[in-house]
Amino acid sequence: MPDKAQLVVNGKKLSVSNLNKVLYPKAGFTKGQVIDYYVRVAPVLLPHLKDRPLTMKRYPNGVEGEFFYEKNCPSHRPSWVKTAKVWSEGNQRDMHYCLVQDLPTLVWAANLADLELHTSLARKQNVARPTMMVFDVDPGPPANIVQCGEVGVWLRDLLAELGLKSFPKTSGSKGLQVYVPLNTPVTFDQTKELARDIARHLERKHSKLVLSEMSRALRKGKVFVDWSQNDEHKTTVNVYSLRAKELPTVSTPITWKEVEGAIRKKDPQLLAFVPDQVLKRVDKFGDLFDPINALQQKLPKRWNFD
Repeated sequence: MPDKAQLVVNGKKLSVSNLNKVLYPKAGFTKGQVIDYYVRVAPVLLPHLKDRPLTMKRYPNGVEGEFFYEKNCPSHRPSWVKTAKVWSEGNQRDMHYCLVQDLPTLVWAANLADLELHTSLARKQNVARPTMMVFDVDPGPPANIVQCGEVGVWLRDLLAELGLKSFPKTSGSKGLQVYVPLNTPVTFDQTKELARDIARHLERKHSKLVLSEMSRALRKGKVFVDWSQNDEHKTTVNVYSLRAKELPTVSTPITWKEVEGAIRKKDPQLLAFVPDQVLKRVDKFGDLFDPINALQQKLPKRWNFD
């Protein structure tokens, strides 16, 4: 592969460089392969990025080197890269986030070694209105994604009692994430309150395994159900995003049947996927996360878990 190239992507011209640079040393996975993966997964990825302010997590020297977050879209961006103006309370100023609206922008971001794609739970049209609720289910070693799956199934069943369908994906790191599509008028205060009460209920009911508050001292062997991601000022890793781990693992949509199979077999590797596996899954299943953008659900008006 040449180290540099001039590409025309959907009529947009862009230069890509350092294509042979290894960004994942343990896997020998290059920047060119990163770009190739994002191009190939784009048909299912782009609908989940569209209109969502993007926080870049860039690794110019690979996953073993320094990284940095970039909220403001780089000033050297091409003129066709769209942005969203979002007021930042912390910075007391407007931030101009990149929007990945199309394939050329995705390739441009990948060329900047933006390995991980972190997006808002809301769209640019109204950043105070989430379109989904999320639970980040994170294990404290020696617990792993199998134990996260157990907690995820409890979450699924509890949400079902409230009339809400939920969809799992791997974080691409250690844990599992459970998404609840809403796509109806709702505020972050409402989603955060319900998510917090659900997490606390699970902790009361399954205190030997579940934590609902971050506590490093108590994390060993337990599973932290992080409800605090339901916040206007936070982001979550987007579905189909690469993660900056030893291997180029991917945040992958899965089925509840697969979660239950991994629990039954006690095999965390059943829920770990790299780019080639993800692309084969897309060919076979399509986009398992399609309901996240389409399914309309209303939060219950009241709940009582005691």
